[in-house]
Amino acid sequence: MGHHLPVQRHLRETSQVRRAYFLEFVLNSTRSYTPGWDCHGLPIENKALKDLGVDSTALLPTALRLAARETALREIVVQKHEFQQFGIMADWHDDASTYRTLDHDYEMRQLEIFQSMVEKGLIYRKYRPVHYSPSSHSALAEAELVYKEDHVSHSVYVTFDVDLKSNPDLQQFGVPMQLLVWTTTPWTLTANMGIAVNDDLTYLIVKRLERDGPLLVIAKSRLEALVDILGPVNVVSELDGRKLVGTCYVPMFTQKDETFQVIHAPHVTSESGTGLVHCAPAHGAEDYNAFRSLSLDSMLCHVNHLGQFSDDVRAVVGETAAASLIGQPVLEGGSRAVVELLKVKGALVKIKRIKHKYPYDWRTNEPIIVTATSQWFANLNELKDTAIERLSTVRFVPEISRNRLESFVRSRSEWCISRQRVWGVPIPALHHVSTDHAVLNTETLTHIISVLRKKGLEHWWDGPVEDFLPPHLLPEKESWRKGTDTMDVWFDSGSSWSLLPPRSKYRADVCVEGSDQHRGWFQSQLLTCVGVGEPSAPYGCLLTHGMVLDEAGKKMSKSLGNVISPVTVVLGGENNKKDPAYGADVLRLWVASVEYTRDVSVGPKVLAQTAESLRKLRNSARFLLGTVGEFPSIEVDRTTDMGEELKTHLENMDMADKYVLHQTATLEKMAYEDYQSFNFPRVVNSLVNFANITLSSLYLDINKDSLYANASDHPGRQATVAVMRYALKTMIKVAAPILPHLTQEIYQSMYPASDSSVFLDFPWSSPDMRVAEMVADATVHFDELLRIRSGVLALLEKARRNKEIKSSLEAEVDVIIPSGDDVQGPASLTTQQEFLQKLFIVSNVLVTDEGSFGTESPAWLYSGSVDIDIKDCDESVGLRVRPSSRLKCPRCWTYTCEEARDVCERCEETLDRRHGGV
Repeated sequence: MGHHLPVQRHLRETSQVRRAYFLEFVLNSTRSYTPGWDCHGLPIENKALKDLGVDSTALLPTALRLAARETALREIVVQKHEFQQFGIMADWHDDASTYRTLDHDYEMRQLEIFQSMVEKGLIYRKYRPVHYSPSSHSALAEAELVYKEDHVSHSVYVTFDVDLKSNPDLQQFGVPMQLLVWTTTPWTLTANMGIAVNDDLTYLIVKRLERDGPLLVIAKSRLEALVDILGPVNVVSELDGRKLVGTCYVPMFTQKDETFQVIHAPHVTSESGTGLVHCAPAHGAEDYNAFRSLSLDSMLCHVNHLGQFSDDVRAVVGETAAASLIGQPVLEGGSRAVVELLKVKGALVKIKRIKHKYPYDWRTNEPIIVTATSQWFANLNELKDTAIERLSTVRFVPEISRNRLESFVRSRSEWCISRQRVWGVPIPALHHVSTDHAVLNTETLTHIISVLRKKGLEHWWDGPVEDFLPPHLLPEKESWRKGTDTMDVWFDSGSSWSLLPPRSKYRADVCVEGSDQHRGWFQSQLLTCVGVGEPSAPYGCLLTHGMVLDEAGKKMSKSLGNVISPVTVVLGGENNKKDPAYGADVLRLWVASVEYTRDVSVGPKVLAQTAESLRKLRNSARFLLGTVGEFPSIEVDRTTDMGEELKTHLENMDMADKYVLHQTATLEKMAYEDYQSFNFPRVVNSLVNFANITLSSLYLDINKDSLYANASDHPGRQATVAVMRYALKTMIKVAAPILPHLTQEIYQSMYPASDSSVFLDFPWSSPDMRVAEMVADATVHFDELLRIRSGVLALLEKARRNKEIKSSLEAEVDVIIPSGDDVQGPASLTTQQEFLQKLFIVSNVLVTDEGSFGTESPAWLYSGSVDIDIKDCDESVGLRVRPSSRLKCPRCWTYTCEEARDVCERCEETLDRRHGGV
């Protein structure tokens, strides 16, 4: 089923694929659903390379872009076919009714949004540490990371020699001294440029008792935790952290006569490590920010775009040591090689294997690094206050998701929008060859976008640089090159709001995605929209769903073998017993029935239960279709006022007819409200309960006798048929957005000559509650009658278990009301004896009081009582079930014949009306 409730494969659908079929008809408007696909980025590149069976280094960028484009277009065709099988309604055959981020018009709108943000001073280029994926060979944004709790690192405790002359407070001890540092990334030690302490912490100078050596500086609060690292120690002295600031130390890797300083950094805590933190500003955001706050802008970085040690490390570690590092992946062999160098230098105190939380590339599932590169950023400090204000008018479903999105927006100061990918929308910057200075302004962008609009995006990669140089740069065309960075795919999908025309409020009514998109699409749409100065948020409502888990509550993954494909659910698998073909409606019914705002489980048992629910709905509809006879033509039905038609039958309706009318109108009203509020599980629950309980277990059951035995023109039967028609039409109207195939099949059975659709002829509008209002008073005490019925059914079941009866028609029921003139409520039951006979499905009902019973003893008897409240009178009603005192009618099977005869009086009358024919 994938990891998301939206159906996905290699492309992420950026529109409401998961819920679109609900919104289209629920709101009774001209809102349209436009399917869309994100087509750029690493997943498509990887799929193209896999299909070709080559590595990215074996293809020219032009060839890889062509292959990626073909892959994306091919997958879109596959997905379109699948979506049609799922019953997702859109104009799949008209390219103008779908969008793809590789479409020329889409790319041009995206570049115009980018230009607008550049002109507002929101886009800049900076050399700074970023999340970088060696497996993807690209920078990543925070939204593209997943954090694994079980990552294993080989952390090291290392020492740095103190330059005692730099600190008189330390020099007074007159012996060598070292700073003890712990790090989980040994490979960053070649880029060390400082050691951070916290002014507010207290530090100790200690001497190890089990070995000779320099004194060590550690945080006082870490002393106990470091016993297994250092062994027993003697505390020589203690001092405040601020007295360590400014102390010089000798870097362990250097080919120069230089020292670095101890600095203060607020991110240093006593929760782990030693209380002293190794700082490599090229490889950590906190280190970088700490150095920036001190106006220290220089950085050492020895890592290349492959995540390997580069030749630059030679200048720090020397020729001999560099031979073991250059070309080694820093997370693998490079880290181990650094540890070996530490041993040689005598700086290694201990290696400790730890399991901890660590960021991974969400696409390749490989660990990332933090390293300094030149990247393009969007300044979010200038946007986030406005973005938060825009969200105040947005409706969130569930409401708690508002806090999640707002917290993510508040926590970001910048957005790394550049990627080192081949397949994507370029960041159209011009770079000076000798200085790498990038030019990106209104003049260059206006010129470049005008060229790309005429010649297409590929021309950026294939065309000569002079085509993109504005007139004032043309004379020095040899000095310029085109940038090779592409835009973050979240910028691609985040531009999708621009497809929709401007409106007085928001452009999109609803955006639907998984909970992970608070870091992704929900946020990128908002930021780009605010970035260009739109007056409102891009959407009016954000609907967030959870993830799909297997029946054991585990995340679906190919490695666990627990992935359920939506296609398999619909069409079946290779083993039909294991993976039966349920059809699209079962998939849709399951999707609509779950509490989608949380993670949900699915598996064979769940799908089988859903299929059973659909079967019961279908059976109820089949019974109604077989009972109500022919419908008028759809042309006539369209002009029929259902309320007025039902009113003509009102005087011939019994309490059950009126009760079901009221329940049907209530179902339509609740469904309308629940669809509006996206409460799909309650729609399904209301629909299933109505079909299974109100209809199948009650109304259809008690009316079988009337439908089979009464004449077709019998007023009571005609009233029941009218109610059933109303119920059927309401059921398919409520079910249609969820079960389009079943409801269209029912529609075709109702109107076989029609070539129209259930969606066109049963549109949603505010429910007409006239039907409910005209029967409301008549059904006010029906629930109490159902309580009496439950009591009777329980007694009938006892008789059946004891083999006194096979059919409930073999029994009669006495309803015993209290005696006395003051008993007004239950006494009204005496007027309902004939109806109670129908309600209980027995051959006779006698409503009487205790004093009216004779002395005759039946062959068997089961009795009980039920507390009821009728007309504000709390009373207990007695119940007795006994064998019928009359004979069975061979036609209707009720025991209503006073003496042996061909048929009962009712059937005789019916047959006479048919001129004697049975």
